[in-house]
Amino acid sequence: MPELKTEPSRKSQIFTVSCEMIRNNGYQGTSMRDIAAALQIEAASLYNHISSKEDILRETCFGMADKFLTAIAEVNDIYFNAEEKLGMAVRNHVRILTENMDSSWVFIHEWRNLTGSKKIEFIALRDRYENEFMQILENGESEGLFNDVNNKFATLTILSSLNWVVEWYRPNGAMSPNQISEKLTEFILSGLKK
Repeated sequence: MPELKTEPSRKSQIFTVSCEMIRNNGYQGTSMRDIAAALQIEAASLYNHISSKEDILRETCFGMADKFLTAIAEVNDIYFNAEEKLGMAVRNHVRILTENMDSSWVFIHEWRNLTGSKKIEFIALRDRYENEFMQILENGESEGLFNDVNNKFATLTILSSLNWVVEWYRPNGAMSPNQISEKLTEFILSGLKK
């Protein structure tokens, strides 16, 4: 039986269009009226699905953070050595980023526009992810696989390299996400391995 294709929900369409517009125009440069116009609906109709532009930012940032935290927790639960865990963590990170480039761009660049307790909560999630990543490097040292380095600095450098993918990756480009992951892993390991 052929698989039925379902239309994306209106809320899903709103998020898709909104993230693309925010990527192109910035969070501050995108209004609810702009989003409604791009969707060819009245602004009032938009508010039936979301209450504010910050809702879009919040759901995008926290949804992405949840994907990253779930992926890194799975890596750290596996009984591989640190080198294998690092490779898997890099692959997962690049895969999540490249699955939806607009959402990833919003997540990487626009989280600073979160306000109040949500911004504090988001920073805590980001720190938790960095700590999980740092744990892999610490394990590598204790296993005698990695050089003794400043793990906080190394983690931030690695994550900066990985996050830079959103600036240049193109789905129809020369390298697939897996190829990018392999190259980045090789490069990172060349600086860490004894």
